[in-house]
Amino acid sequence: MVKINGELLERDGKTVTEMLADMEISGQRVAVEINEEIVPKAKYDETILKDGDRVEVVRFVGGG
Repeated sequence: MVKINGELLERDGKTVTEMLADMEISGQRVAVEINEEIVPKAKYDETILKDGDRVEVVRFVGGG
């Protein structure tokens, strides 16, 4: 189980890219942090979630 934005989900074994697709936010401007470390966007395809990881996903919203 992986804790994503405070919710426990079965996402271990998936890449960050796959997780974002599951969340239906792939292609959007986001920042991803795993265990308090920012994951560079260039590493989303190779970063695999592990059981016990704590993930925070922040979406950027424009406005004024």
